[in-house]
Amino acid sequence: MAKRRPEDVIGEWGIRDVTPASAVERTKLLQEVDLNPLTGRPLARRIRRFRAEPDRYLASLGGPLPFMRRLRQIDDEIETLTIRLGQAYADRKDDASWRRLAERWDFGEVNDLIERHNRYYPIEARLPMDPRTRDYVKVGGRSYAREPLDAQWILDRFPV
Repeated sequence: MAKRRPEDVIGEWGIRDVTPASAVERTKLLQEVDLNPLTGRPLARRIRRFRAEPDRYLASLGGPLPFMRRLRQIDDEIETLTIRLGQAYADRKDDASWRRLAERWDFGEVNDLIERHNRYYPIEARLPMDPRTRDYVKVGGRSYAREPLDAQWILDRFPV
């Protein structure tokens, strides 16, 4: 069996057939060649040292994973709440009534989603454990956990 080159394995095949979109992009790049400090220098190749795991591949065939759908749902709920609160904020009569409204606002549905996210996200996303802290690693430098919404959340976004 012939030995395969890394380029063949990871898919770095070079220039493809020119399409109209790539031709436009190419002309834009040629116009900006003087601005690029890397012009004329070879770029280092980065060999990827991973394999597609079969279970991840099969899971991806089913569409977005449960934690992805739940995060989208949380973001949609928060956006809807923000719109409704913005309308209520515009119609408010005085500061005391706004505080009362913030205290009475029902966050039950979105807080339930947030609580389920905080409980199941590390497992569903297969977060690795940090042996020093004995907790899951941070995602993008931040904790994966989301804070539940409350009256203070409203008053932070729509001050009295």
